[in-house]
Amino acid sequence: MHFSVPETESRGGEGGAAAYVVRGPVRAYNVHVNGVLHCRVRYRQLLSLHEQLRKEYGANVVPAFPPKKIFTLTPAEVEQRREQLEKYMQAVRQDPVLGGSETFNSFLRKAQQETQQIPTEEVQLEVLLSNGQKVTVTILTSDQTEDVLEAVASKLDLPEDLVGYFSLFLAREAKDGAFSFMRKLQEFELPYVSVTSLHNPEYKIILRKSYWDSSYDDDVMEQRVGLNLLYAQTVSDIERGWILVTKEQHRQLKSLQEKVSKKEFIRLAQTLKYYGYLKFEPCVTDFPEKGCQVIVSAGNSELNFQVRLPSEQIKEGSFKVTRMRCWRVTSSVPTSSGPPGSSPGKAEVKLELAFEYLMSKDRLQWVTITSPQAIMLSICLQSMVDELMVKKSGGSIRKMFRRRANGALRRSDSQQAVKSPPLLSKLTSVSLRGVSHSGSTSDLGTDDFHGNYAFEGIGDEDL
Repeated sequence: MHFSVPETESRGGEGGAAAYVVRGPVRAYNVHVNGVLHCRVRYRQLLSLHEQLRKEYGANVVPAFPPKKIFTLTPAEVEQRREQLEKYMQAVRQDPVLGGSETFNSFLRKAQQETQQIPTEEVQLEVLLSNGQKVTVTILTSDQTEDVLEAVASKLDLPEDLVGYFSLFLAREAKDGAFSFMRKLQEFELPYVSVTSLHNPEYKIILRKSYWDSSYDDDVMEQRVGLNLLYAQTVSDIERGWILVTKEQHRQLKSLQEKVSKKEFIRLAQTLKYYGYLKFEPCVTDFPEKGCQVIVSAGNSELNFQVRLPSEQIKEGSFKVTRMRCWRVTSSVPTSSGPPGSSPGKAEVKLELAFEYLMSKDRLQWVTITSPQAIMLSICLQSMVDELMVKKSGGSIRKMFRRRANGALRRSDSQQAVKSPPLLSKLTSVSLRGVSHSGSTSDLGTDDFHGNYAFEGIGDEDL
């Protein structure tokens, strides 16, 4: 999370809106999640969250909170408080208990709805399937991601035990109809608010499978609706060129399509290169040299690079997740130059994903990808790590998914046993930026670090 403070201050007084019990400036903070404005909060709201977390989990679990100040803050103190609040929120969200708590997530959801000034009411929300089919569900604007996912599953008659195999994704539709996946919708946000607050019809919500290991396809194909969803996604991935198909394979697939042999179609597709991969838009990397154009695909516990060198030569290679010691997402948010009162958070954000890779024994090297989809890349890496860790611990993917119990989200015992930070993929890059009364904000960036619990060293036999 990244916080910043207003450039001007407002003091409580007669006829004014006093925001604090103590004297001092009323300061609002824009909370940016993954480079996008999520909500706007005040110090007192964050203090209230802190007190609630202390009450529920104890003072020894919750990190220290920046203290109140009696007197007006100096500019240096203003910046110091912003940094302290940012560190506090980062510490909370990285804690597997606090960051996954309903208290923390409901705080972010409520703040998101209040900031966007969207009242709670019944609405129609359109969700797309991989084949372009539209599923319209009736929800509340205040429904969280799991509520919407369950509503879509119910509309499709998808069995409850298969719901966790699928997720809702925010994607941007290009003029040619192709979609760029931006991120997976998480439990701390309200899907209706998230998509409508972008004020751009190009953004859609898409249902797609949320796992990587193709062996889990067997579970999904046991049920008719699951089979249909997986089949539609496979056909779509082939049509958009995400899966490589030879002329002979294409002929075989077409024959199976004509026979409506969906399982056989998927079985054949599973043998093809890049099956189950998520392909990203062309971007820029510094590997093997700076300024190289690259097409990145994520899948099979790796990031695949198709790099165009300055010499126009094309080279292909893969980076295994198990050899990434760590990674980080960096976002830099430029100054907003919009008119007073305009909606903040619309300025283009530069996003970079960098990972430290074990190239050979005793040699680590940072590789950087500059892409608007850096958040999605990070989410892919973390979800691949989570799957590997669950498999390594002998757990089941069915138990990876959160289930609601008595109105609260609780992590399963098998995932608790896997000590991989679950929320790193959820809140990859969160920032707090100060808001002045003119609506302007200062240039700020955030650098978010991720350790990899699936990291494996290289032995002599691997070299």
